[in-house]
Amino acid sequence: MPLMLTFDDGPDPVWTPRLLDVLADGAARATFFPIAFRAAAQPELIARMRAEGHRVGLHCHEHARHSLRSAAWGREDAAHALTQLASVGVKPTLWRTPWGDTAGWTKPLAREHGLTLVPWTVDTHDWRGDSAETMFQSTVGGLRSGAIVLAHDGLGPGALRAHARETIEYTSRVIAHAQAEELELEAVA
Repeated sequence: MPLMLTFDDGPDPVWTPRLLDVLADGAARATFFPIAFRAAAQPELIARMRAEGHRVGLHCHEHARHSLRSAAWGREDAAHALTQLASVGVKPTLWRTPWGDTAGWTKPLAREHGLTLVPWTVDTHDWRGDSAETMFQSTVGGLRSGAIVLAHDGLGPGALRAHARETIEYTSRVIAHAQAEELELEAVA
């Protein structure tokens, strides 16, 4: 089973292309969970992701905690996000909710749309603005076959950082580690 890198809250016009370059240089595939209105505004980045073998899943239209919202809100947000993703040629089968937060209505809504909820097993906490070295040292023990790594190529609500430079450097380190450990880096299946 491969090691799986996932990136939420993009695409970002500055940082996502740089991240895609790093992934391409390392022959690594990843899964992206973009904020849908950002994806619709940057179709060229979504097209590049897909052309380079990455998967694109559903994240959200509005980055909000499901547990604080109603089922009606959830249906509307998912429908709006799915429409926006469809406008850039994406029909997702994977769903990562904001903050991984769910409510009683989340799983039934996922089933209704044929979506599989995707958690993570390794959290970089990159939104805090830690250095690549700090993130790598705090996660290296979990970087193994079957692990799903959470990182962010965009700046979502609550981010304490001004850029994704350290996430890109972290990704380079993870790719080198995976190659040294003979781990495949693939998108979530």
